Amino acid sequence: MFSRWRDRLRHTLGFRLALWYAVVFVASSLAIVGLTYVLLAASLRQYDRETIQTTIVQFAGAYARGGVDALTREIRAVQMASGQGPLFVRTIGSGRDVLFLSMPDDWRVDLSQLASPELSGTQTWATLRMGTGGDELEVASVLLPDGTVFQVGKSTARREELLRRFRGVLFVDLASLLVTALVGGALLTWSALQPVRTLSDTVREIMRTGQTDRRVPATHTSDALGELSALVNAMLDRIHAVVAGMRGALDNVAHDLRTPMARLRATAESALASTDPATLREALADCLEESDRVIAMLNTLMDISEAETGTMALRREPTNLADVMQQSVDLYEDLAEQRGLTIESAGDDDLVIAVDRNRMRQVVANLLDNAVKYTPAGGRLRIEARRRGADAVLSVSDTGVGIPPDELPRIWDRLYRGDKSRSERGLGLGLSLVKAIVEAHGGRVAVASTPGRGTRFDLTLPATPPMSQQGVPDPNLSTV
Repeated sequence: MFSRWRDRLRHTLGFRLALWYAVVFVASSLAIVGLTYVLLAASLRQYDRETIQTTIVQFAGAYARGGVDALTREIRAVQMASGQGPLFVRTIGSGRDVLFLSMPDDWRVDLSQLASPELSGTQTWATLRMGTGGDELEVASVLLPDGTVFQVGKSTARREELLRRFRGVLFVDLASLLVTALVGGALLTWSALQPVRTLSDTVREIMRTGQTDRRVPATHTSDALGELSALVNAMLDRIHAVVAGMRGALDNVAHDLRTPMARLRATAESALASTDPATLREALADCLEESDRVIAMLNTLMDISEAETGTMALRREPTNLADVMQQSVDLYEDLAEQRGLTIESAGDDDLVIAVDRNRMRQVVANLLDNAVKYTPAGGRLRIEARRRGADAVLSVSDTGVGIPPDELPRIWDRLYRGDKSRSERGLGLGLSLVKAIVEAHGGRVAVASTPGRGTRFDLTLPATPPMSQQGVPDPNLSTV
């Protein structure tokens, strides 16, 4: 069981991050400590050598002034004043006979290893081992002009003792650094991975409950984890919108299919009860008409859901809005004349924007269809497109019955039909589809209406939208 827990811990991201942090921290600390130790040892060695050099000059001067007696007095005075410990001092005459030797009795050194300088005034260095204790004797030798060799040496025992104590302190420091690295790595990793744990908890809760309205708490940071949280929330918003759109479409379909299906059933039952061929033919025609209405409603609801959730395939291409307007006017001109209406069109002939041509024809056709339906004889319809700054504005206005103020906020709802529209055929999906398609293009819709005087719809579209959505649109341009 312990081995299983150990293997599981070893493969977790937090453990690996903490371990890497500890390794990097300890390695860098070791490099700094090692460099410090090397520099300290080199500094102490340089200090000892500078001391020896100063001392050899001082002793050589005393020897030159007063011989061995003056040298003895000078050695005693230096050792008492500086407190730097015993020194090795030796003077060798030009005949290679030892004229003076001062060295503690417990220093067991093989002096035959000392090489004499070959040129006058030159200085040589030698390091001699002192017995078996590991201490060494550093000796500087200089050849005086009269042929006398002067040698001064200093034991490394005090230096090694200082370095040994320093190594003990470093060992304690390294142990503290190791503990600090492990604890600090664990704490920093825990803190750094908190957004990831929060994200994991949110996704796990969504998977458990199926509620797509939960969101990752905002971190208000611009780092990678903060960006990841923002992207996940944006993805959840998109998923929630898609799910909500699907649920809404299913609810609307389930609610509004009852009436046409009931009519289909009633027509079929009446046909079954009759043997008259004319009655049967009329019943079949009614069934076909009702089925077409059901199919049109389903297709329109799917289009609205796709547009609202951002999944509608739009084939953007440079489109002259004047051409789209004229095609729609040509389509409804005969119907308008039959109802005694006049259609006017105006606008910029060179207003070209990147839109889905077929979808925009569907939008304009739905608006003209509504205007024709709810404008009394003798009325006037006007459609125009103008450039307004960086946008293109397409307007459709009429002198019809208008929309009551209390109904204006609801005209964009799916399957909503006001009191004045119930006398006309339709599904109540036209304006919902208009709004969804315009917003799918990155635009917005607005409406202003005065009961008894008319209504005006304004569609604002970006003149230079990003060409990001590609696809083949549905060619079904029927109005609803």
